[in-house]
Amino acid sequence: MLHCSIDLERIFGSAMALIRPRRSVLYMPGANERALEKSRTLAADALILDLEDSVAPDAKIEARAKVVEAVREGGYGRREVVIRPNALETAWGTADIMAAAAAAPDAILIPKVQHPGDIISAAKILKSVNAPEKTKLWAMMETPQSILHAADIAAVGADPENRLVCLVMGTNDLLKESRARALHDRFAVVPWLAMTVVAARGYGLDIIDGVYNDFRDEAGFRKECEHGRTLGMDGKTLIHPSQIAPCNEIFSPSEEEVNWSRTIIRAFEEPENRVKGVITVDGKMVERLHLVQAQRTVAIANSVKEIEEWF
Repeated sequence: MLHCSIDLERIFGSAMALIRPRRSVLYMPGANERALEKSRTLAADALILDLEDSVAPDAKIEARAKVVEAVREGGYGRREVVIRPNALETAWGTADIMAAAAAAPDAILIPKVQHPGDIISAAKILKSVNAPEKTKLWAMMETPQSILHAADIAAVGADPENRLVCLVMGTNDLLKESRARALHDRFAVVPWLAMTVVAARGYGLDIIDGVYNDFRDEAGFRKECEHGRTLGMDGKTLIHPSQIAPCNEIFSPSEEEVNWSRTIIRAFEEPENRVKGVITVDGKMVERLHLVQAQRTVAIANSVKEIEEWF
C-alpha cells in the first residue's frame, strides 16, 4: 500500500491545472426541450441531462433522441455535460448508453449502481462503440448495496479503462430503500455519506452530495451545502436553477482559505523549507500534506475564477 503522502501527490500534486470544479451539478429533464435549451444559459458547473427518473416510460425513446441532439449541438461552453441513462437492467439502458456515447458528452452517469460489475459493464459498452476517451463514467450511489460495496465500486476507478471519475449520492433513493426518516439534520444518511466520501478519496474520485428537495428553502439548502462540504463533498446535485448561486458560493474556497493556502505554499518555497516535512507558519505546525491541500485549494480557486470570468 502506498503512503498517504504519495497518494496525495499522485492524485493532486502533478495535475493541479486539470482540476475541474464540480460545485453545482444540476439535473435537467431530458424530455423537456425548453429545459435543455435553458441549461446552456445557467451558471452550473455541470449539467445532468436525465433520461431516468424524470422521464415517463412512454417518453423514454423520444427523450433519448432530444438529449443526444442537444449534446451534439453543443453550446454548453465550460459546463460539464453528463447524460444519465436508464439502468442497465431496464429495456432502455444499453441503448441509452450507446446513444449517449455517440453524442460524446463529458460523462455518463450510471444509475442504480449495485457493485463494481455495473461500472465495468458500462465501460465495456463504451469501448465496444469506440466512445471518445474524454467521455468518463460517474456512478449513482443510491441503494443499500452501493453503500455496502462503496470501496469496491470506487476501486474500479484505479483502472483508466473503466473511466470512473466521480460518485454521486442519491440520498432520496437511499432513504426510500432503507426506510429511514428524512430529517433536516440528515442523521440517518451521515454514516453512508461519510463511508462513500472515504471510498471516493481512497481512489482519487470526486464525490457529489445528494439533492435538497425544498428549493424554496434557501436557508435550509445553505445549511445542507455547508454540511456536505464539511463531510468532504466536492459539490451538490441540484433540482432547480435557484440553487446554483448559493451552491457555487459555499463549495468555492473562501478568500480566507485561499490566502492561507498561498501563505503555506510561499513558506514551503523558501530555500530552507524546500526539503522539510514539517514547518511552522504563523505559529502553526504545517506538514507537507497541508502543502498538497493548499495547492489544490489554490488550483480550484483559479479554476473557479476562470469559470466566473467566462460566465
